[in-house]
Amino acid sequence: MNIDKVEISRLKMPLKQPFETSFGRLTFKDFLVVSIHSGDFVGYAESASLPYPIYNEETTGTVSYILKEFLIPKLFSVERIKHPTEIHRLFQPIRRNNMAKAVIDGAVWDLYAKHQGISLATALGGDKKEIDVGVSIGIEATVGKVLEKVERFIAEGYKKIKVKIKPGHDIEVVRAIREQFGPDVPLMADANSAYSLDDAPILKQLDQFNLIMIEQPLAHDDIIDHAKLQKQLSTPICLDESIHSVEDARKAIELGSCKIINIKVGRVGGLTEAKKIHDLCKSNNIPVWCGGMLEAGIGRAHNIALSALDNFSIPGDTSASDRYWAYDIVMPEIMLSQPGRLQVPDSPGIGYEINTSVFEQYLISKEHFTNELIVK
Repeated sequence: MNIDKVEISRLKMPLKQPFETSFGRLTFKDFLVVSIHSGDFVGYAESASLPYPIYNEETTGTVSYILKEFLIPKLFSVERIKHPTEIHRLFQPIRRNNMAKAVIDGAVWDLYAKHQGISLATALGGDKKEIDVGVSIGIEATVGKVLEKVERFIAEGYKKIKVKIKPGHDIEVVRAIREQFGPDVPLMADANSAYSLDDAPILKQLDQFNLIMIEQPLAHDDIIDHAKLQKQLSTPICLDESIHSVEDARKAIELGSCKIINIKVGRVGGLTEAKKIHDLCKSNNIPVWCGGMLEAGIGRAHNIALSALDNFSIPGDTSASDRYWAYDIVMPEIMLSQPGRLQVPDSPGIGYEINTSVFEQYLISKEHFTNELIVK
């Protein structure tokens, strides 16, 4: 594939409702869409970065800078791309900045699949026709508000309920869900690094609620203390923020830091590295699932394709478009094919078209890059 042009579009989409975690409250998603042009084909990907450096060190602004100053020039330095895995190797000299790398990696994967006339899921090696999906519930003002949402999402058939927790908003919330909806609802708690080892007595209380997992209870960059904590808990620990690469995953598995791993495409630097982590976890009998970053339709399409791989055995966070957005930027909008399930597209690439009118409605700016010049 020869790269003719790269476009960076910056969009700002209001969330239908604020979404709160232990590290902050979001009312909108400010993000980038990268489109890579090659002949008659265009590959799309969406940056997972947030407007603020509260999930990791990257923001929409830093991703934009790294793309323009470093990654896009490197992309144009290659005369021809034979396979998307070349992008990961091309960007290796640049440290971290995984969300910036991931958006180029993902757009090249979509472009490659379209060139080959196959779905993105097939290009990655996935063969599922449908995937089970769950839903994530943010921190609410009252426990009653959480219970209202749990009731609605159970009625919609979601296969996993994830509830955000933080100190002072944990045991009471999980207990209330279990008391109202019973022991069989697939339930997990996500702490987003809100606790320390000193909080082990609190976290041990969660063992009584038969949770699927506790996600990232300790520091965002830790795998040592998580290993200590896992020995004290019967509930599996799932690592999220701590895993940035297949090497991080290998070390965490060897240390016993977790029993489950959440794979987020943006966090690990792209689909290429995400697949490597999937394969490593599969060989070590560690189940994985695909986490969400409040993606719009393009990012959701990438998550669906990745989740078609066989070791994604736990429902991910890729809910339907209308969970977060009044209108999505893809068509058709992503909808449940049946309760708690999404269909994996079988048409070339991500399997969705861009809804131009909605895209333009949320568009803030667009920049065009070629090998010779930048046109704003």
